[in-house]
Amino acid sequence: MPTAILADDERLMRDQLRMRLGQVWPELEIIGEAKNGDEAITLVDELKPDFTFLDIRMPGKTGMEAAAAIGGRSHVVFVTAYDAYAVEAFERGAVDYVLKPPEQERLKITAERLKERLARPAGDVNASVTAMLSQLAEKIATPKPKFLQWIQASIGQDLRMIPVEEILFFRSDEKYTCVQTEKFEALIRKPVRDLAEELDPSLFWQIHRATLVNVNAIEGVTRDIRGRHLVMIKGRPDKLEVSRSFLHLFKQM
Repeated sequence: MPTAILADDERLMRDQLRMRLGQVWPELEIIGEAKNGDEAITLVDELKPDFTFLDIRMPGKTGMEAAAAIGGRSHVVFVTAYDAYAVEAFERGAVDYVLKPPEQERLKITAERLKERLARPAGDVNASVTAMLSQLAEKIATPKPKFLQWIQASIGQDLRMIPVEEILFFRSDEKYTCVQTEKFEALIRKPVRDLAEELDPSLFWQIHRATLVNVNAIEGVTRDIRGRHLVMIKGRPDKLEVSRSFLHLFKQM
């Protein structure tokens, strides 16, 4: 049975990748997870996996630095959020790539490529890594954003990784928080009070103890016959109530 380890400092990304890999390649056994490049190198030494999925930007050693240390001891797959010009550099030799968030159709291609390589020795990725380092050095050196970039939410029986900039608003009830985008509604268990601390306050304003709204989705503010201030959402009929304690946010509008 082929084996793999996953290395990413974001647990939600590891969970998503594990789930998608299980769907496209059930025979692949995930035998370990790492939160950074140093842990990934240690796991390769201890577990000797056939494949190592490496995020590029992690605390300590980056994914590319870890790949250079792993050398030919495991087939390396980079997991990256970088755009097309950088991604093209990954597609060489034994090195494959997966864009974040990991999509099932892309992972099917990755699985087929890795199955073909399983019978061959893992190639040393040092040459590829060296070529990429100069191109991506500035991006790798950039600190990871301290705010949430993705929300993992349930839609029926499926899990979806939603970029936060696509979310129009969050609205909580006693048990769940609704995540509303232009195309669909999803549910999470994290309350608004926790989200307010983890999201970029310049992008999401808390307008009520149970509501966060994306400032880019605000069309305007109106009043109803009871004198309540309501935020209007672009392209939607939703009107979100603004608590008195948050009215100051709209003084400049």
